[in-house]
Amino acid sequence: MTDYTKIIDCGQNTGPHHVELDQWIDCSPFERLLNMTIHEAADGRALLSMPFCFEYAQGAGLMHGGAVVSLADTAVGMAIKSLLAPGTRFATTYMQNEFLRPVLSGTITAEARVVEQEGRNLKGSATVYNADGKEVMRFTSVFRKARQQRQ
Repeated sequence: MTDYTKIIDCGQNTGPHHVELDQWIDCSPFERLLNMTIHEAADGRALLSMPFCFEYAQGAGLMHGGAVVSLADTAVGMAIKSLLAPGTRFATTYMQNEFLRPVLSGTITAEARVVEQEGRNLKGSATVYNADGKEVMRFTSVFRKARQQRQ
């Protein structure tokens, strides 16, 4: 049996971590780990993709649902970032998803948009498609802007 627990060895470096992105709309270390690509993020919409690498497989050989959700959550986050001032802090507070079919191979794509803004809350939705253009998952989420922003 292969030991995959050592794919990433973070040692004792378990945070807190300081992350500086090259641009406001850019992939974080986690998103780079999942090989996500931001194709577009503007005007409250975003388009991202991610390949189905072996490391993203669950025990039956399908793409792990958490990886699919990560792409959708990130896509909505990028759509939101396209509407906010650089440096605005915000985070997911709620998410719901419906899996429609498994991912067997190829690259998945998430199309996301902001559907509502009310106070500090921004609601978004995303649809994830497989390499054949068929829906894999429908996703909705709520993000909340932090009360106190860094200066």
